[in-house]
Amino acid sequence: MSLEVSKLKKVKLLIMDVDGVLTDCRIFMDSNGEWKRLFSIRDGYGLKRLMEAGYKTAIITGSKAKDIQERAKTLKIDYFIDGTLDKIPAFEKILHDSGLKAEETAFVGDDVFDIPVLRKVGFSATVPDAMEEVKDIVHYTTTRPAGNGAVREICEALLKYGAFAGGAP
Repeated sequence: MSLEVSKLKKVKLLIMDVDGVLTDCRIFMDSNGEWKRLFSIRDGYGLKRLMEAGYKTAIITGSKAKDIQERAKTLKIDYFIDGTLDKIPAFEKILHDSGLKAEETAFVGDDVFDIPVLRKVGFSATVPDAMEEVKDIVHYTTTRPAGNGAVREICEALLKYGAFAGGAP
């Protein structure tokens, strides 16, 4: 599936799911009995570059976990909503709070809970190991895997083709 550059031209906000997008869907329990995920430094750097260029970022996740909250805080994600499987109200809140229109947003998701938002945004993307129902409806599937550069790939495409391409907001 090739990148639909025309779909990126209006995008000013990147929204992401966490498990299966920013992570590879695996979790482990640390010695303190807390669940932990691994996040990619490359994805984080891509998000930092994106924000420096003028883009806004958001996370909508069904999980409610300290490690996700800390990652969002460290990255200075603009809009963070956790603990919700019904992602449409969260998406609508982000649109309201940001003042942006749906066509000015991109969303990266990988599971059936993400489909309603994937259908509403201007640019939808997923990862290679996403659920088939998701792969069938998105504009783009990354070449990089979840939790290891997939988000960076989308960031690079936005930096090249998005509303603030070239870094000038």
